Amino acid sequence: MKDLAAYIDHTILKPTTTEAEVRVLCTEAEQHQFAAVCVPPGYCSLAAEWLASTKVQVATVIGFPFGYNCLTAKVAEIKQAISDGADELDVVINQSALHNGHYNVLSQEIVACLQPIRLHRKIIKVILETGNLTEDQIIRCCTLYSQHKVDFVKTSTGYSEKGASIEAVQLLRKHLPSTISIKASGGIRTFESAQAMIAAGASRIGTSSGVKIVST
Repeated sequence: MKDLAAYIDHTILKPTTTEAEVRVLCTEAEQHQFAAVCVPPGYCSLAAEWLASTKVQVATVIGFPFGYNCLTAKVAEIKQAISDGADELDVVINQSALHNGHYNVLSQEIVACLQPIRLHRKIIKVILETGNLTEDQIIRCCTLYSQHKVDFVKTSTGYSEKGASIEAVQLLRKHLPSTISIKASGGIRTFESAQAMIAAGASRIGTSSGVKIVST
């Protein structure tokens, strides 16, 4: 296994996030050589500025945390985030559409979201919120997002009752092609849990406990 730090998206997404906290997050990410920081959209430009001379990527969230934002708003969020310096876009899918079985809506959504992301050669991670889904729903999402060749499928926002699970990551890995990576996120706070997610098939770990994990 490569250095655990290289798997981590060092994350702060609470609504009370301050500029000072984002500065600390970026400093820690550079110090520990994390893969990325994941910050609220309004902090993309600052994070991009502070990390410009490093290899740390800037990620942000779109349609966060529930995903039922109208599509035009999501696309506008994506374009603004890219303009502000985001390298990676963690997009919450329309969970209402999913629970209604409206997979055609999800397909239309991902096509629209991918256009600006592919145009600017950025990375997309689609967030499913696996803790709220049945196995069949997760498998159908794997089929759908495989067809659209997304970069990552991400388990959770961290704002639902249930976050990432070993079982969900294993199920995703079983039903996604090797070209699509998995980001496990939500409730991962220890070295052991991070290792377990990676062993199950995750290529990224989203966590606000990155420093604690790599310092264990």
